[in-house]
Amino acid sequence: MSDTLHLDPATTALVLIEYQNEFTSDGGALHGAVAAVMDKTGMLPKTVALVEAARAAGVTIMHAPITFAPGYGELSRHPYGILKGVVDGNAFVKGTWGAAIVDVLAPAEGDILVEGKRGLDTFASTNLDFILRSRGITTVILGGFLTNCCVESTMRSAYENGYRVITLTDCTAATSAEEHDNAIAYDYPMFSLPVEAAQIMAALGRVESLP
Repeated sequence: MSDTLHLDPATTALVLIEYQNEFTSDGGALHGAVAAVMDKTGMLPKTVALVEAARAAGVTIMHAPITFAPGYGELSRHPYGILKGVVDGNAFVKGTWGAAIVDVLAPAEGDILVEGKRGLDTFASTNLDFILRSRGITTVILGGFLTNCCVESTMRSAYENGYRVITLTDCTAATSAEEHDNAIAYDYPMFSLPVEAAQIMAALGRVESLP
């Protein structure tokens, strides 16, 4: 894509997917699985800097955590795949420290908290699409966890729903560098414009340096 990225803050939303302690923080049930890629990309401090710049520029900031009631009654009695790992790890239980959004990205006044995420695609069980269309949002910027799972699932749905989709290659993380790199190299370009956080900052006219 071109080095010049054009963004209108009034019609742009930055959607932060599962920046929760289970992933982001020491002691989180899944932190050990993603820590190496987080360190490689520097995704957490870069996201913090980008959110501050985007918020100041007038971009809509949206937080999309995943949570479940104790016992995971919302899920199949026989979960498999990635959601089985969540259940086995007793992760993302509503009201727990692990399910809380990491402090450095706690929602600020004016941010939107997307509620109801119970699966991989942020559009599937939430009112995300309704909120975006109600606010006249046409461009969505995605970051978070996992690169090849919830971020990718949300990216595909956003693309199918007609949004202009931008994915943050250095504000995402997966359980291995191979999975992260492969998703960005082969899947992201099919359904989005993959860019680094610095390109978003430049497009917003923000010159703050990233970590």
